[in-house]
Formats: sequence, C-alpha cells, structure tokens
Amino acid sequence: MVTLSSADNALKSFYLDAMTESLNTKTNPFLAKIERTSKYVTGKEVCKTMRVGINAGIGAGSETGDLPAARDPKYIQLRTGLKNLYGTIEISDKAIRASANNEGAFVNLVNDEMESLIKSATFNFGRMLFGSGNGVLGCVSLTFSGGIKVTNVQNFATGMYIDFVDAGEEFQNVRVEHVDYENDVLYFKDLDIEEDMVGTGLAIHGSQDNELTGLEAIFHAGKLYGLSREESYMNPYYSEEFGDFTEEKLEQVIDAIERNSGDRVNFIICSWDVRRIIRNYYQAQVIPVKTMQIEGGFTAIEVLGIPMVVDKFCPKGTMYLLNTDYFKLCQLCDWQWLEAEDGKILKQVPGKPVYTATLVKYAELICEKPLAQGKIMGIGEE
Repeated sequence: MVTLSSADNALKSFYLDAMTESLNTKTNPFLAKIERTSKYVTGKEVCKTMRVGINAGIGAGSETGDLPAARDPKYIQLRTGLKNLYGTIEISDKAIRASANNEGAFVNLVNDEMESLIKSATFNFGRMLFGSGNGVLGCVSLTFSGGIKVTNVQNFATGMYIDFVDAGEEFQNVRVEHVDYENDVLYFKDLDIEEDMVGTGLAIHGSQDNELTGLEAIFHAGKLYGLSREESYMNPYYSEEFGDFTEEKLEQVIDAIERNSGDRVNFIICSWDVRRIIRNYYQAQVIPVKTMQIEGGFTAIEVLGIPMVVDKFCPKGTMYLLNTDYFKLCQLCDWQWLEAEDGKILKQVPGKPVYTATLVKYAELICEKPLAQGKIMGIGEE
C-alpha cells in the first residue's frame, strides 16, 4: 500500500540518484564537460587561489654559475558566493489516496512529476550557464495589448513565472501564457503593459541576482569574482565582428587565444545559425562533416579537430571558444532533497491538500582562467 512514508522513501532511495545523474550529465554538453568539486568551498563562499604566470626558477647557465633562483610567484584570489538552486515537485493528497492501493499508478504519478521537474530544471540550468548571474532573461522591446516583444526570446518558456524588474506588484510573479519564438513575443493573461515599460528587464520570479555566474559574466561583467579587469589574466578574447566564416579565420582566433594564454581551445559552443553556416561552408569546400561522441552521450561536429556543439541559449551569430579544464562547478554538495526536522521530504502546503518536495543544490560556476576563453560574434555578417 502506498503511504506518505513509502512515497518519501521512494523519492530518497530511488528517484534522487536518477535525477542527479540526469541533471549533472544530460542538461547540455557544456555542463557535462565541467568538473564538479567541493574542494574550493569555504562556508557559504567559493574561494580559489590562482598563480599568475609561470615558474621563474627555470633557466640555463654555465657549469660553475649560479642556479636559477625561484622568485616570489604572483597569486590572485577568486571569491564568490554559493548560489541556491532549487527544484520543487507538487503532488495532491487526492492523487496519493487514489493510487494508495495501486503502486503502478503511484509510480506513473511520480514519474510524471520527476520528468516535468527534470525538463524544467534542464531548461533553466542550461540557460544559466550562458547568463551573467543577474537573472535577467531579456528586456521588453515593444508592448501591445496582451503581450510584449522581447530580446533573447530563447530564454523564455510557456508556463514560466516572471518578474518585471523594478515594476509594480502587479508585474511580479506573472505567468507566461505563450511564447511565439518566430516573432520574439510573450503573451500574458489580463496584464496591462504600458509603453513606458520598454527597456524593462525580465527575470524568473525571485531569481534576480541569484543565478549562476555564467559565460556572459566572463566576457561582459565589470568585475568578475570580486576582481577588476585591470589584471590581464582576467581578460578573455572577444570580437564582435567576425564576418564570413572560414576555417583559416577561425584558426587565427584560436591561435591568438593560445598565444595570449598558453592554453589550447578544447571545446566550441555555437548558435543554431552558426552551425548551419559552418555546414554550408564545408559543403561548398567539398569537405566531409565529421562528428564525434563526447561526455554525456552527446554528438559534436569536429571543427579543426575540436568538438563543436550547438546550444539554443547561445546568442545568434555567436561562438564560444573555451578551455573547459578551467571551469569548475563548485558545490557544497550534490543535489539533495530538502528535509524537515523529522527527516521527511514531502511536506504539506499549509492550508492546502497538497504535498511538495524540493531538490536543493548550493553551487557556483567559476572560470579559473578567463584569459584562456574566447567569444566571437557577428559570424556570417559583413
């Protein structure tokens, strides 16, 4: 017989490991490449000390001369706070009672909730990897009756609850009823949006300034991990006008990153349109498009011997040239169920015949060497 206690045990013993594996390795190819570690977590912060430059105690000399002297190395400290990541499922009391004598029905019920949670979490955590940490998904570019046109429409999904940043109470925790990806439009129900809201930012409800420090921060934030951009070590390669694609031009960029950092690019992420541009280029040059299997069971296109993957959250006309060895997902622990004092994870919502369970992870994404990363934009534009 299915009870709250047995449901609790099933979530702990059976579903947790499967969900953790899925969220860690199936979210997207980039996350699957990143090392997860608790080594640099101190209290509520991530603190990583990095050596800048090479060892100065290397040299050549005469048979009787002085040996090379080791010099005081230069260190910098990357410091940032852990972010609180949550995922909640909801099961009604009626559903639990209806499946009390039918374990198969209960399993189907929970499986549906788990699949929904994984899908939503995969979407949002994948999106965070490309953000700046401020939680802003896009901005209002045009208003009309019942909806708005937005920038970065790929960051939104039907069913999201969002906040209009710095707007009134009626513009907080608003449900997105429909997303028109072709026309960059979000539709709402019974929401009167005024023209003067053009330029207003949009964020997941409650998430503003609370998201992972993603790729956008590496290339555009004024400060990164508490450090200014005065240190050359903190400045990645960045170009806004790549133009028409050729392998030679891309190779020049990769060579420049290696020249500046001493490290070779080992992973490329691009947008959908850039993937098409590159495939068309290879076809025009009568060059076969090669593929390779990478971590997480994903398939990548081989470009200059480097795996390249497409991601829906990568901005149009953009390519990230990364060395994933320098990325770490620093976490206090892996995904866990949030437990009450009595050890239960299914908790009744006060005043409602509904039970919820919440997954939690305290983590932050850091890049130990921004200098070894690159971003090029305007691909296919002259």
